Amino acid sequence: MISYVRGELAAVEADKAIIDVGGVGYGVCMSGQTLSMLPQPGNEVKIYTYLNVKEDAMQLFGFLTREDLEVFRLVIGVSGIGPKGGLNILSCLSPDELRFAVMSGDVKAISAAPGIGKKTAEKLILELKDKMKIEDVLEHAAHGGEMEKAAPGASESGMQAEAVQALVALGYGSAESMRAVKKTSPECETVEDILKEALKYLF
Repeated sequence: MISYVRGELAAVEADKAIIDVGGVGYGVCMSGQTLSMLPQPGNEVKIYTYLNVKEDAMQLFGFLTREDLEVFRLVIGVSGIGPKGGLNILSCLSPDELRFAVMSGDVKAISAAPGIGKKTAEKLILELKDKMKIEDVLEHAAHGGEMEKAAPGASESGMQAEAVQALVALGYGSAESMRAVKKTSPECETVEDILKEALKYLF
């Protein structure tokens, strides 16, 4: 198994990145969101990978963090969703947005991905709901996985979770609620403070 590849980013194509590792170009399939976060060609990158082996092909699927790779593994562990389907979902929703969509039962957000129907989205939510916690979602979002230095305290993460739940209860979509809460200032001291600031981004 190829756990990751590290090398020079040689090129970015519509659905994949070409990584030059010791003179060998590895084509790594990535979501549109992940491709947009890559540096300019010529820079060194480290991509965590999942190797999919079929009778007629071998494909590498890539992610910027181990956490994102783990979300992908969870998704394709749902029967009926293959690697391409999983990548389609992660092209529409970031891993953090997908985590919250699962926790909040947002079938509409997940079924917006190409090739993912309502029944498949419902099945994904049913099978993954017990494997994800809202607090974990917001804590991961707040410290940006492996790419940031500091993580918030448990109380901050808990307040953010309450704020997202409150926005969803008010009728806002789970993904947009989470994006708005993620934009709020770390200086917010209460759930009410977070809600007031988040609502400014939603109006």
